[in-house]
Amino acid sequence: MSDKKLLREWYMMDYKPELIKEARGAGKRVTLRGIIQKAETKNQNGRIYPRAVLQREMENYAKAVRERRAVGELDHPERSTVNLSEVSHLITNATWDGDSVMGEIEVLPTPKGKILESLLEAGVTIGISSRGVGSTDKQRTNEGDVDMVNDDYQIICYDIVSEPSTPGAYLFKEGRSIDLDPRRTWNKADRIFRALNEITRK
Repeated sequence: MSDKKLLREWYMMDYKPELIKEARGAGKRVTLRGIIQKAETKNQNGRIYPRAVLQREMENYAKAVRERRAVGELDHPERSTVNLSEVSHLITNATWDGDSVMGEIEVLPTPKGKILESLLEAGVTIGISSRGVGSTDKQRTNEGDVDMVNDDYQIICYDIVSEPSTPGAYLFKEGRSIDLDPRRTWNKADRIFRALNEITRK
């Protein structure tokens, strides 16, 4: 099993720029909805997230969603923590639809959120990308050789990113190992919740 690395996956958000303009004109928060992650599906990076692993992590992430702490950044940083000065949006809901996780996103009135609103109104193609840490193992499946995400995977957040010209091309700066410090990534209540969740699942 390899060391934990920063793992990121990209999905395009579907929205109508004219609705964004209407929301801004009415003084309402701009909201988006779409797939934010998939299980049991070979993605553009050649990875598969087992349903059990992703389901466990979404159960952990649900606590941050309920407490309105599930924020993400505009663009992908090379770190395993969320910088509040870079936050652009908030995940307000995440539910399963088959093997897809559907998310609802509220654009925040932060400096980066205002940039995001302007991009959306201009019709710029954007995507949402998970940021997490974990290791992978090479496996041969019906879909060919894949990197199977291991049980040590942990979701950090979902960031808004631009579509790469070659799908997945920008994601491979993630090759370096990550020294994850849970005390900096999750607060004490989150760490206790994660531990209890692990116990109840066994």
